[in-house]
Amino acid sequence: MSFDVDALRAEFPILDREVNGAPLAYLDSAASAQKPRAVMQAMVAASEGAYANVHRGLHTLANDATAAFEAARATVARFINAPSPENIIFTSGGTDAMNLVSHALGAADGAIGVGEGDEIVLSVMEHHSNIVPWHLLRERKGAVLKWIDVDADGRIDLDELREMMTARTKLVAMTHVSNVLGARSPVKEIARIAHEAGALLFVDGCQGAVHGAVDVQDLDCDFYALTAHKLYGPTGVGALYGKMDVLSQMPPFKGGGEMIDLVEKERVTYNDPPHRFEAGTPPILEAIGFGAALDWMMEKGLDAIGAHENDVLAYAMERLSALNWVTLYGQAPDKAAIISFNVDGAHAHDVATILDKKGVAVRAGHHCCQPLMTHLGVSATARASMAAYTTRADIDQFVDGLQSVRKLFG
Repeated sequence: MSFDVDALRAEFPILDREVNGAPLAYLDSAASAQKPRAVMQAMVAASEGAYANVHRGLHTLANDATAAFEAARATVARFINAPSPENIIFTSGGTDAMNLVSHALGAADGAIGVGEGDEIVLSVMEHHSNIVPWHLLRERKGAVLKWIDVDADGRIDLDELREMMTARTKLVAMTHVSNVLGARSPVKEIARIAHEAGALLFVDGCQGAVHGAVDVQDLDCDFYALTAHKLYGPTGVGALYGKMDVLSQMPPFKGGGEMIDLVEKERVTYNDPPHRFEAGTPPILEAIGFGAALDWMMEKGLDAIGAHENDVLAYAMERLSALNWVTLYGQAPDKAAIISFNVDGAHAHDVATILDKKGVAVRAGHHCCQPLMTHLGVSATARASMAAYTTRADIDQFVDGLQSVRKLFG
């Protein structure tokens, strides 16, 4: 499939904007991607023509809204090759998905329940959203967190992981793609190791789903979390995939409407997954926008988007590698289009501020990955992240901006 980045960019109105008198070079897509017109139009059309609350109405608007909402669920399932739409739980985002699983496993009985002395294995490059919910289980239930290091490029030693597993290991929680290093975790192999030890595997796919096709059945993970706003969709919505045999054992995370089967004065029974985990009015318009974003990506071609990102990434790495006053973090050969870096003598926040004066948007700080920053021996980095709409001209503008940083701090 041919990929015309100029035609694609025309679908993003915000990319026509100037910032501080310069063309916008948006290199902060790992934090949140820009939205194509197709997403905005889908949400407006639903607002103007078929909005009502979903699932319980009998009138036409309610039926139309429910059909659009459930069609979005089916689109998410197709996007990650889930066995059924019933494996997909709508959440408010990736963070909500991780908290849902943490709470449910802490409250569950039987084999999947996490209690005192049970172990959760994490890597040091996890986002805080895939750390703090497990700390809550440590604080509330007495779970034990075990940490596996990564090398300088973000690669996990699978032999070390295998040795770390014990009879008390209940869960392995790993990122699919590091939001700092761009490193891709070998999820399929990690799943095999976890399952051989009788543990579940939770995958933070908030970056992984962006930078390549995902097949949860092939990966054999038990959970996979993704968030719409990094996938060219709206904020406030995401999704959790779960294997049905695991979801069926999990108690609900929140109580309210829709997640119940029967409510009486003395007892309550719960709905089947996924509705058991979707209490109250869901993000209806946002879910429709989410589905539109995934449809847009699949229409453009996930392989074509990935090949374009890899081309721009290779160009950026080539240009940055020629600057001996720039330190790059994470250079795995199959990394995703994310570059963390520092400029000699300059704090990452100063770098981001100066680049902004040149119209270049990058992120700076610890990127919600403080254990990884400690592992790398830095307090912060700057981060440039690419997407389907990123061009080599954006990279040239970025590198020119770094020359301005060098003049001030060199």
